[in-house]
Amino acid sequence: MKTIHDLDVKGKKVLVRVDFNVPLDKNYNITDDTRMQKALPTINNLLVRGASVILASHLGRPQKDKNEDGSIKVEKYSLKHLVEHLAEVTDAEIKFANDCVGGETELKAERLKPGEILLLENTRFHEGESKGDLELAIQLSRLADLYVNDAFGTAHRAHASTATVANYFESDHKALGLLMYSEIESADKLLKSPKRPVIAIVGGAKVSDKIKLLEKLVAVVDHVCIGGGMAYTFIKSNGGSVGNSICENDYMDLAQEILKKAKDLGTEIHLPIDNLIADDFANDANTKVVPSSEIPDNWEGLDIGPKTIEKFSEVIMKAQSILWNGPMGVFEMETFDKGTYGVAKTVAKATKNGAFSLIGGGDSVAAINKAGLADSVSFVSTGGGAMLEYLEGKTLPGIKAITG
Repeated sequence: MKTIHDLDVKGKKVLVRVDFNVPLDKNYNITDDTRMQKALPTINNLLVRGASVILASHLGRPQKDKNEDGSIKVEKYSLKHLVEHLAEVTDAEIKFANDCVGGETELKAERLKPGEILLLENTRFHEGESKGDLELAIQLSRLADLYVNDAFGTAHRAHASTATVANYFESDHKALGLLMYSEIESADKLLKSPKRPVIAIVGGAKVSDKIKLLEKLVAVVDHVCIGGGMAYTFIKSNGGSVGNSICENDYMDLAQEILKKAKDLGTEIHLPIDNLIADDFANDANTKVVPSSEIPDNWEGLDIGPKTIEKFSEVIMKAQSILWNGPMGVFEMETFDKGTYGVAKTVAKATKNGAFSLIGGGDSVAAINKAGLADSVSFVSTGGGAMLEYLEGKTLPGIKAITG
């Protein structure tokens, strides 16, 4: 795969698609700059090598949160709010374009000097962005000599700035950024050349969200630990009682098919032994621990129980390669965070012992960050949906547009 190391960037203008979709408070202050920090290696590498860097990104979903007059140039989604912080973290001069395309933007790009950064306005302020619009992509391509995609979090979107624009650069004038490359490399390390045994820990609310992932994983890994709300569909499909726990009855047959496929392939699936249940979906609800298949009516499972934490931990500690995608319970509530944090601590411990660990996006990332253990695992993905689709074996448009 071609990366920025393969490009001659000195004296060139480089259009870099980054993922600066950072959370802002009501005063437009950045509350978590992780995504900006992750893009710095690519940005700094290009600057040091004599390039002038043009950054394109989206922020939020302005098309779904329009102004009262129906326009999508929503103030709270303007990238101008990121300029000051970007200057601080890059120690470079930042220029800002009030649009991502157009005559004024082209003039600013033309005047950009090596070592300077031009931050474009939100690409999603154009309806054509999410439609992969050809004209918008052509206008973006006019801004630069080279194109780099470093926005793994949007690589599964065939948008104008993430995929279509790459078609207007020759193959030797486009490449993957360092973050994008490390995301792919980390996922491939698990999918294509893992050290065994390989353990996948899969959680989250719904089986329907993870069916394709599970179908892929049972053919690749040695063990799968299933927690979170999705576990109750499997438990009920085995004849257990799950009370009011989240359960997708329409997916019970599929759950059984996955269990059968895993057995045929020699992959061991571990379901919860016990669960922490509650009589209400609330932090102060009455709770008790019961066997996973014996949840009474009017009670619902909101976390894995202590025996399950112990069982999953034993499996994880034997691993040489670990994938974690999805929490074990409603970890946002303190009463029900023990399972998720128990897994986080064990994954960190196994990593310290030499295992390779990939935290595969979404709520797992939030959990590992909240536990303060992000630096104690091998790789934390920046792409929730993108990582999930890549692990499922799908071709991501943002990657294909670069690699062919």
